[in-house]
Amino acid sequence: MNENNKGILYLVPTPIGNLEDMTYRAVRILGEVDAIAAEDTRHTGILLKHFDISKPLISYHEHNKEEKGNAIIDMLLDGKNIACVSDAGMPAISDPGADLASKAIAHHISVVPLPGANAALTALIASDLDTKQFTFFGFLPKRGKHRNDALQLMAKQRGTLIFYEAPHRLQEVLQDMYDAFGNRPITIARELTKKFETFLRSDLSSICNDLEKITYKGEFVLVIGGSETGDAIDEVPQQSMSYEEAVAELVDLGLPKKEAIREVAKRFGVSRREVYNIVER
Repeated sequence: MNENNKGILYLVPTPIGNLEDMTYRAVRILGEVDAIAAEDTRHTGILLKHFDISKPLISYHEHNKEEKGNAIIDMLLDGKNIACVSDAGMPAISDPGADLASKAIAHHISVVPLPGANAALTALIASDLDTKQFTFFGFLPKRGKHRNDALQLMAKQRGTLIFYEAPHRLQEVLQDMYDAFGNRPITIARELTKKFETFLRSDLSSICNDLEKITYKGEFVLVIGGSETGDAIDEVPQQSMSYEEAVAELVDLGLPKKEAIREVAKRFGVSRREVYNIVER
């Protein structure tokens, strides 16, 4: 507990496939906290059983994050220590844990992040693509027009682009990427750290001409070369539109508002809090 008698919110990464990637520190923290906020309590329950950890689980996911988030904040304010975990990988990365961390910070509650497994970076370092400058986009909008508009916005960035994608959408997403980006190098990472982990290093044209070479099962990370002629991330015009306009544009493309705020903050090189305060005033 902190000196102000508030609890601590721990952001605890979990394995993305291989249980051996769980860190000693993560196991210790999960065994010490008062409760664990989890996306899927059954899934997390299996992990806890493996490490012989018995703690109360709080169901906290995208569809109940407002109600349960407030309840978790009340527990933290009462001095309880809470761990937030994702189903796999880092909480708060394409994950409702980001909202919980934001609420905790707003209430001056200590947020302690633990390092650990992350699918995007795991794929990147074995992709044979540029690791000096890259942008993580997570999941694209599900609808075709919104997805295509989002890809067009990304087409001029020089840095390597990293995406997550579901197997049932992968074929159409790859075709949309080829239409938006032209032919670029791509690495398709599947089932990272698991028994059937595979890396397919190719280019968009070759992939789209032979989509049957991909096994459409499991979890995918797509790592794509950036534009050779476009703007570097730090060369993108910073004040071509207001924060409100930039956030509204991304929301129209299908991004949740809080993710849009984070992306705009990154684009303008300012803190997320600065953008949030202007957009939500």
